[in-house]
Amino acid sequence: MNIMFVCHGNICRSPMAEFVMRDMAKKQGIADKLYIASAATSTEEIGNPVHHGTRNKLKQYGISAAGKTAVQLRKDDYNKYDYIIGMDEWNMRNIMRIIRSDPENKVYKLLAISGSGRDVADPWYTGDFDVTYDDISEGCTALMNEIRRKYGI
Repeated sequence: MNIMFVCHGNICRSPMAEFVMRDMAKKQGIADKLYIASAATSTEEIGNPVHHGTRNKLKQYGISAAGKTAVQLRKDDYNKYDYIIGMDEWNMRNIMRIIRSDPENKVYKLLAISGSGRDVADPWYTGDFDVTYDDISEGCTALMNEIRRKYGI
């Protein structure tokens, strides 16, 4: 099962989701069954490390994002991933601009999976990594539950 989290720059929200989901998979003993990555819709931050606010927030939970640098979503990623998950409506529009179509229904907004449908708070603008972490934890928990239920993992 391959999962791609996507946000604007791939330095705050999507890498936070990537590493939170990896941590969940490890703790549930299924890390070997999931490939989890993250990417940007823009080119602004390509090659840059994860934002210090995200790194610090993850560190509070014993999660490291060491070595991760921003990469951009590519059209051919559609064929490589089972889930492509955006953080907000703007990301969703830009994901579709890049991949062009979603015939296999792989593209989701993270908090739509949890049932709330709201956007994941963007700490680039809010400065509040706590709220972002809570949003991402909610969405990743719902996604993990869906994957486990749907695929029997």
